[in-house]
Amino acid sequence: MSEKHDYMIEEVDSIVIRFAGDSGDGMQLTGTQFTNTSAVFGNDVSTMPDFPAEIRAPAGTLPGVSGFQVQFSNQDILTPGDSPRVLVAMNPAALKKTLPELQKGGTIIVNTDAFTQQNLRKAGYDHNPLEDDSLQGYTVHKVPLTSLNREALKDVEGISTKEKDRCQNFFALGVVFWVFDRPMSTTLDWIEKKFGSKPAIKEANTKALQMGYYFGENTEIFRQRYQVRPATLNPGTYRKVTGNEATALGLITAAQKAGKPLFYGAYPITPATDILHSLAPLRHFDVRAFQAEDEIAAMGATIGAAFGGAIAVTGTSGPGIALKSEAMNLALVLELPMVIINVQRGGPSTGLPTKTEQSDLLQAMFGRNGESPIPVIAPRSPADCFNMAIEAVRLAVRAMSPVILLSDGFLANSSEPWNLPDADEIPPILITHPAGVSNGQNGEAFLPFKRDAETLARPWALPGTPGLEHRIGGLAKAPDTGNVSYAPQDHERMVRDRAEKVARLADVIPLQPVFGPKEGDLLVISWGGTFGAVRSAVGQAQRRGRAVAHAHLRYLNPFPRNLRDIMSRYDRILVPEINGGQLSFLLRGRFALNVLSYPKLHTRPFTISEIGDKIEELLG
Repeated sequence: MSEKHDYMIEEVDSIVIRFAGDSGDGMQLTGTQFTNTSAVFGNDVSTMPDFPAEIRAPAGTLPGVSGFQVQFSNQDILTPGDSPRVLVAMNPAALKKTLPELQKGGTIIVNTDAFTQQNLRKAGYDHNPLEDDSLQGYTVHKVPLTSLNREALKDVEGISTKEKDRCQNFFALGVVFWVFDRPMSTTLDWIEKKFGSKPAIKEANTKALQMGYYFGENTEIFRQRYQVRPATLNPGTYRKVTGNEATALGLITAAQKAGKPLFYGAYPITPATDILHSLAPLRHFDVRAFQAEDEIAAMGATIGAAFGGAIAVTGTSGPGIALKSEAMNLALVLELPMVIINVQRGGPSTGLPTKTEQSDLLQAMFGRNGESPIPVIAPRSPADCFNMAIEAVRLAVRAMSPVILLSDGFLANSSEPWNLPDADEIPPILITHPAGVSNGQNGEAFLPFKRDAETLARPWALPGTPGLEHRIGGLAKAPDTGNVSYAPQDHERMVRDRAEKVARLADVIPLQPVFGPKEGDLLVISWGGTFGAVRSAVGQAQRRGRAVAHAHLRYLNPFPRNLRDIMSRYDRILVPEINGGQLSFLLRGRFALNVLSYPKLHTRPFTISEIGDKIEELLG
């Protein structure tokens, strides 16, 4: 406590906040601005946006609630937190939907102006929860945000009352900035850049933010503030990045390292569209972004770009993969290098477009007709999407094969600080194309499917190169020549060669690392966006003296060549995943070991406590 103030100042290691309101209340922007400010301040941050699939769900209803959760800390964190300690609720629906997840004894900052009879009825309340004992045990700060914001902006001319009300999210942000000892400068700079050409809008948002901050400072409602000191991070230059942004940057970097143009062909689909948005303005990096009329056209254009010699990429989600599957098999048979990104979402069918899931692993492995193996890799965090995008291009070029990059909605939309790598330390991606030959030179014809002895990749012949003309298509082929062949032995050899060149990637991918003891009672295996929760839970169990280790898989086809040896050294193996147990199924079938599946189908990330409780259940 400070003697200079009449409020308490509590210093904490980390805090989790959830901003919640209607999808038109600007909660994503509010959460993003708080995150940016905390990142600039020096905290480690991790976020989890949560918004409805509908463009504009009915206002005031539970399906229309949009939320943004952020954890900021003075130490390294890997998740956006299990449950919020603080809830900023802009209306009754936001309160009702989020209250079950709020920590007991947590803090609620609520917009009392929104608690009208109509809004209470839309949210399913029979009585006003602010006037009964239903919030007993929580610290509730009742703030008439709408009326305070209107009063603050009453002298701003040139905008309507409706436009002024759109600024109340910044009034709420100002209050939260004061409570958590955050500076306003980062957001004020953003307002200047965003609305500099619209003076009235700029003035309104600036005043709303400042008046919210001053309200927190001068009112007697808030008698406690919180401080989270900057984190001690590795030296370097950091920026906040989402998984989709990092994927786009990784693709550009890979193309530059290969000395090739980048082609990205996609049809807009949630939650992958932001990759297209990120790449479209970057033509000065030799990026050709193509918005196709449908998923099949996007896949066809990507095949054409690969045939033409570009670093070719397409991105989609599970429903789009289903539509692309026939053309993906064409790419496999043509043996052309390309990257196919699947940002997974809840399924099946249209499913839950804005919710995360890991349910497309078996689709990536087997979702095509015939024997059609494709390498599959998956990032573990938003920043790791950068690394794995580069790796996907590297493997595609090495094997002359499509490569599937399995991201997910949680990674795509979440953000974290990213330590910018030194571009000079990223290895080049070496690509060679066969040189042209005169007709009959050396008496040897060009053999488009003559394979490299080490990798089994075929040559990447560029169209228009003299003497390299050859036949391509989806029909079965003869080895070496690629001519159409229905001979049984030719079919078997081509099928086995394509499978073997994928399997040989195990020789160049990294060995599987293990976090924790090299042998013991329990090994927890995870993949994709479950990394943060599993690693945190395993670390906590280790500090309690448990003989538990963690292996997070980023390479799913082929598996790392030492994986079976690792698995055999533990008494039990647990695989948590946000699906019905797909990786568990693959591990059992491949290694014939007993694997305990821990599936979750709530289309929300695992929490640390869920994994920790399961570990204790198994080892108790």
